[in-house]
Amino acid sequence: MSGIATTAPFAPLALLAGLLLLFGKIWPSRAGLVATIGCTIFYYLQWRITQTIPWGEGPGRLWWPLTCLFVETAALFDGAILLAILARPRNRSAEADAGEARLRAAWAEDSASLPAVDVFIATYNEPREVLEKTILGCLALDWPDARVWVLDDGRRPWVRDLCVAKGAGYINRPDNKGAKAGNINHGLTVTSAPFVAVFDADFVPRRDFLLRTMGFFDSRRIGIVQVPHSFYNHDPMQTNLGLQQAMPDDQRFFFEAIMPGRDGWDAAFCCGSNSVTRRTLFESIGGGLPEGSITEDMLLTLASLRQGYVTRYLNEPLAYGLAPESTAAFFVQRQRWAQGAIQILYLKQGPLGPGLKLRHRLLFLPSAWITQGLQSVFTVLTPIFFLLFNLAPMTGIDLESVVHYVLPLIVAMLSGITLLAPGRYYPLAAQILSLFQTFRILPVALQTLFRPRGLVFKVTPKGSDAGGNPWESTILSAALALIALSFAGLMINVSADYRVVSQVGLLPMVTFWTIFNMFMLMLVAMMCLEKPRVRGEERFAIRQSVTLLGAQGQMIRSDRGDISISGLGLEIAEASGVPLGDRVEIILPDVGLLRGFVRRSGRRIGVEFDFHSEELRDRLIVSLFTDEIRINAVRPSALAVAVAVAKRIWLADLRLGDVIPRVVDPSPVQEKLSAATRVIAPRSGDEGGKMPNGTMKTAARAVG
Repeated sequence: MSGIATTAPFAPLALLAGLLLLFGKIWPSRAGLVATIGCTIFYYLQWRITQTIPWGEGPGRLWWPLTCLFVETAALFDGAILLAILARPRNRSAEADAGEARLRAAWAEDSASLPAVDVFIATYNEPREVLEKTILGCLALDWPDARVWVLDDGRRPWVRDLCVAKGAGYINRPDNKGAKAGNINHGLTVTSAPFVAVFDADFVPRRDFLLRTMGFFDSRRIGIVQVPHSFYNHDPMQTNLGLQQAMPDDQRFFFEAIMPGRDGWDAAFCCGSNSVTRRTLFESIGGGLPEGSITEDMLLTLASLRQGYVTRYLNEPLAYGLAPESTAAFFVQRQRWAQGAIQILYLKQGPLGPGLKLRHRLLFLPSAWITQGLQSVFTVLTPIFFLLFNLAPMTGIDLESVVHYVLPLIVAMLSGITLLAPGRYYPLAAQILSLFQTFRILPVALQTLFRPRGLVFKVTPKGSDAGGNPWESTILSAALALIALSFAGLMINVSADYRVVSQVGLLPMVTFWTIFNMFMLMLVAMMCLEKPRVRGEERFAIRQSVTLLGAQGQMIRSDRGDISISGLGLEIAEASGVPLGDRVEIILPDVGLLRGFVRRSGRRIGVEFDFHSEELRDRLIVSLFTDEIRINAVRPSALAVAVAVAKRIWLADLRLGDVIPRVVDPSPVQEKLSAATRVIAPRSGDEGGKMPNGTMKTAARAVG
């Protein structure tokens, strides 16, 4: 321990706080924040390496401190890459504005001057209530020649019939070779538009999606334009902890902070959905997506960089999809991402292959999937090993050196990243989610590291297929066991007669650390208890005034309440007196006259829709899903989220309930079309799209 640590243990922490305040609030500077955090990391590491490792001792004393040092250093390496990413975010909205203005002017002058776009909807086993929204949303895109194609790798007759009924094109193939990448590649062979937009089966684009993205292709170096994955429902962490209104979904940090930062280094990447790609890019890399990994989207980006193309990222919510609707679905998705990211390390087309700049190699390294998990594991296990086995991760330390070196590092990383990504990064929630994921994802990532081949592409279950167990038993058991071990370690060391720890002066600090870990593990355990999804459809706030016409001549108007595909909840100032069961009519702007039955009366009227035409229901879907959706738009402070998370311990609802399945129109998914390629073109004629003057069309686009 240095003399400085003894004489002025709080000096680095005070200096750090001053610099964070200066560069974060008084004189905002990303470079200043990154430099401050970087200096703190180096100051910590020189102490950690030179002062806390018993270098002169034998392997018996070295193995544990060196193991802990390796995990810390690896995590800090990935932290340094994250800081570099956050140092230079780019906001492309002004470029999108200019591009949209050019495109609208060209459309008004001559619609044939705008290039055709093939709009691919990749689907395998998604249910109808998910897929139909995406089809209708794509058919409503503002573009003169958008050719909507449903690429059905499930060869389902009802999907073919749905496409024919709505006016979308339908393509299937004899086999499922190459999974999603193979499905898209087959679609490329039977289509011809110079640009290809790709959507997963659950992502519904806003009407202006193409108008906001296509302008970037005026630059020949742009090969792909990607927009965020935004969601119209809440993810498992929000739902299971009851924090739907307290914080956004967990992917906001990635899509609204990391991806704009990657764009600043020309290292943004295609994310599998919500993107537009030049067909010439596909042609330059062999005719389609690389099929060597289950994360074909990242390989596509790396291949495009080698061809001189750049992926541009527009940080605007231009398409909305389904976040995983259960814990089981969440892990299907995240394990696939982890497996695919690790898998590309072994491919010639991956980040270690030829033809890439050093910065791209570093920014595409998937090491964070392993280092974050290891860091979470060691954060929990280190105090347990110390309390139960007297295994210390460092030697020659005391409380003053912890205050002088360790605490500034923690404050610099958590506070610094929060300041670099305000309203996007929530330290406490991030640590809990990381720990929650670690139990299931770290083993998969490590297994893939040593056995990368033979991985199967698993589609994230959606809609009525997304149901899970009432609880996540593996993580719940692990969390409870770690809580018990932590508690046992504390109790053993309370009494001097049974105490295991030899460095008694460290017990107060380790006790605080252990109690904090137990708090996080309790929240992890709460996340394992699946909360039932009781709504058949997601509800959205009413955007315009709605008029209700009662059977007895009542006329009620309100702009407060919520609406879904299945019904309407209308809030009024005084009790309406509309009897339960009455048939009423509802006038919705942009949709028309709907009919329904009153299921709730009083100051909040609940109406269940009774559609008298399929076209009217389609118009409602388009109205609800192709404009801005603000389900996850909340951006509270990091402190507000931390308080909300902490309160869940005291307000916890630990009752278990079955996950209630959605009530849907069953489709004969077990029936398959014969193994042959089918191509049914979209409905011909200038019948689709939304013209610049706002005139809505309802049928499919021209093939051209």
